[in-house]
Amino acid sequence: MPGNDVKEKAENQKQEKTVTIYVEGAPHPWPKGGQICHEDVVILEVGSYDPQTTYAVKYKKGHGNKPEGILSPKTCIKVKEGMVFSVSETGQS
Repeated sequence: MPGNDVKEKAENQKQEKTVTIYVEGAPHPWPKGGQICHEDVVILEVGSYDPQTTYAVKYKKGHGNKPEGILSPKTCIKVKEGMVFSVSETGQS
């Protein structure tokens, strides 16, 4: 199940250097210097990813060249300590 893969990846990487990101206020460890994708953020919030459902993913406190924005489906962004993500279901695709 895809949701377990993302959560397992995050858990396994706790031993490595991590940063803490926040998805809807909940802290999650993520590999330092790593990237997170739209689908990963949705899975951290919802528990699974349904490609038939459209999700809006916004972020704040990102890197200096783009500190906030929208993370589109099938795109990824480099994470940094304290990044904040919000997820909302926008309906069926």
